[in-house]
Amino acid sequence: MIDFSPLEAWFITGSQHLYGPDVLKQVNADAQAIVDGLNAGGRLPIRLVFKPVLTTPDEVAAMLRDADAAPNCIGLVAWMHTFSPAKMWIGGLRRLDKPLCHLHTQFNRDIPWSSIDMDFMNLNQSAHGGREFGFICSRLRRNRKVVVGHWEDPAAHDRLAAWQRAAAARHDAQGMQIARIGDNMRQVAVTEGDKVEAELRLGYRVNGYGLGDLAARVAAVADEAVDRLCAEYDEQYAMAADLRPDGARRSSLRDAARIELGLRAFLEDGGFHAFTDTFENLHGLKQLPGIAAQRLMADGYGFGAEGDWKHAALVRSMKVMAHGLPGGVSFMEDYTYHFDPAGGKVLGAHMLEICPSIAADRPSCEVHPLGIGGKEDPVRLVFDAAAGPAVNATVVDMGDRFRMVVNTLDVVAPLEPLPKLPVARALWRAHPDLPTAAAAWIHAGGAHHTGFSLALTVEHLEDFAEMLGVEFLLIDETTDLRGFKNELRWNDAAYHAAGAHGR
Repeated sequence: MIDFSPLEAWFITGSQHLYGPDVLKQVNADAQAIVDGLNAGGRLPIRLVFKPVLTTPDEVAAMLRDADAAPNCIGLVAWMHTFSPAKMWIGGLRRLDKPLCHLHTQFNRDIPWSSIDMDFMNLNQSAHGGREFGFICSRLRRNRKVVVGHWEDPAAHDRLAAWQRAAAARHDAQGMQIARIGDNMRQVAVTEGDKVEAELRLGYRVNGYGLGDLAARVAAVADEAVDRLCAEYDEQYAMAADLRPDGARRSSLRDAARIELGLRAFLEDGGFHAFTDTFENLHGLKQLPGIAAQRLMADGYGFGAEGDWKHAALVRSMKVMAHGLPGGVSFMEDYTYHFDPAGGKVLGAHMLEICPSIAADRPSCEVHPLGIGGKEDPVRLVFDAAAGPAVNATVVDMGDRFRMVVNTLDVVAPLEPLPKLPVARALWRAHPDLPTAAAAWIHAGGAHHTGFSLALTVEHLEDFAEMLGVEFLLIDETTDLRGFKNELRWNDAAYHAAGAHGR
């Protein structure tokens, strides 16, 4: 359900008529060569589309207006080959809605020491042409990413690729439909939020649906479809003995399969990208969706437990950013701590709903009591997460703005077996250490729910937050708690100065 193939990013080049037609012809050829080289490099997930060189205010305004209107254009990559007077960019940039990346590069990598002359200098003015463009973007308070480096350098390709992934997620967020099946968990604060402001700022369309709408879909699922899905479970997962075809609890697996099929049909027919449920509202279902939520996440849907629509949306956006990358993305929750003086760790899990895209090995399909919800024991996939570098991200509503908090992690294998813990889980070391990371997260008001990824980096999430105008806070190896608390104070002052609707 995530497809980058129709998407494109436009490559626009700035110049002017001062240098004459021959120079502009060369500028156009060089820009085309850069686009061809970036596309051929194999590192960009989305195709760059060359656009003719821009030399007048009217050309700039028309191009940026066309980009905003193009349904498959996720954003613009701008390059100043020569000196492009920045006043000509004001009209277009003031109205531009889509993300912008400033590629500060030059066509030649090296200075041609023995042959450089003024003709060369007039043509190759990116070093100061980019500064002119940078000034007007800053004067207009225009959010953008700046990538500096030669266009053939793989590091520059990777930074553009990260921006493209974030822009694709931002593109997906515009009109993202999120189904809240039931309300959020009662009396919980952090799962609440301003859904009107979320649509204005982030693009999400969040609406509630009664559980009866889903229950009717589940009841309508044919037995033959249940048979086929159970056979798929048998093939894909290590099946617990009591869930096998001759097992005593095979009927529970059939009930879980029926719920998945009904939920999948509900989401597909409604055009939803993400959904939530809550264990406090299960009327009409035999069990809480466990394996259903896990498998739907694996297919690209966002999910949030207990009605947490902000993290359902975040997981979906992270799924889009991670499309085609190894590692996976999941809904997650910090569940319990390992306060070892030699190095604290966090055990992340949830009642049922952790995505198998992060699994280290083949998941086991099991059924166990849940202890809450008052329904039959739910079926779920049980596994340990793969080891490696990872990120946890949260989005919270601070009243005057949305805030994203990101913590970098090292996921490790469990220190001992967990034979009695019947849920999927991940064990990690939070950077810079558990006491600092947890205190900083709490000072920032970060939620207990997160989007967790072994595929994404800080750069993806920071680019995404920048595009949406969301406050971004990072907790990593360099975090100092005193400095972090000061950053929170400075940000509060800045947003207060901007006004209550400075989101």
